[in-house]
Amino acid sequence: MRPSSLILAALATVPAAVSAAGTLGFALGNTMSNGNCKMQADYEADFDALKSVSTLVRTYSASSCNTAQQILPAAVAKGFKVVLGVWPDTDDAYNLDKTALQSALSDSSNAGAVYAITVGSEALYRGSLTAQALLSKIMDMQSTFPSMKIGTADSWNKFQDGTADPIIQGGVKLILANAFSYWQGQTLANSSHSYLDDLNQAFGHVQTVAGSMDIEIWNGETGWPTDGGTNYESAIAGTQNAATFYQQGVCAALAWGFNVFYFEAFDEPSKPASIGTNGESEDETHWGAYTADRVAKFPMSC
Repeated sequence: MRPSSLILAALATVPAAVSAAGTLGFALGNTMSNGNCKMQADYEADFDALKSVSTLVRTYSASSCNTAQQILPAAVAKGFKVVLGVWPDTDDAYNLDKTALQSALSDSSNAGAVYAITVGSEALYRGSLTAQALLSKIMDMQSTFPSMKIGTADSWNKFQDGTADPIIQGGVKLILANAFSYWQGQTLANSSHSYLDDLNQAFGHVQTVAGSMDIEIWNGETGWPTDGGTNYESAIAGTQNAATFYQQGVCAALAWGFNVFYFEAFDEPSKPASIGTNGESEDETHWGAYTADRVAKFPMSC
């Protein structure tokens, strides 16, 4: 399997992070281990821990915990770029995030730390918005920030099965396709093959539908829970398994030219338990490549 020309064309525009063809970034939470909101100094400490591996992070809501106002000055100070998130599932949430971005980006120095803005995080996968409704909000955000790169993030299969075609055809500049072998219940032995195949299917469909190379596409999330996490069908949590998936899956994707956001940078002990598609309680507090105290769990060089 080889990356498409669409992917390769996008590589010239991304910030350097690892010594591989693709670029590595991290999903980053906005709360401390005790549940308190992160402040600028906390983000600066996060960036100090990550800087030897990557200088790019993505977030999920600009207004929650005042993320945009706190993270952007930290990114400026530490030489990082940030993909800021907007939650569009309700008008109230969308407007709160939009207002938070307008406030934070009124400072031109903050604007220089923004790599992109994503409107939505798996809204199509959850069925909370139609593709047309999501596209309308993406385009509204693009008109609000015409010089910014605006896009969305969703599950890889929504970019592969036609659900997201109106978005692909609608002038969106950035697509983040999430792909988790773990959440498909894959064995560790098959996890890398499944992950890379999912990316190829999603990326290939985007290129075919777009008919051009104007859309930048990334793997928006991938990862594996470490010690303390819960198993999911045949996918077994554990730090050694996470390290193996990282080396065999993530490093392979980077080497082939895929750009990847690893989920996630640091453990989030304050996260509540969620319910998986199998109806069982799922722990999401042990997905970090680093502990909540910012200690690396396994080598991240490829």
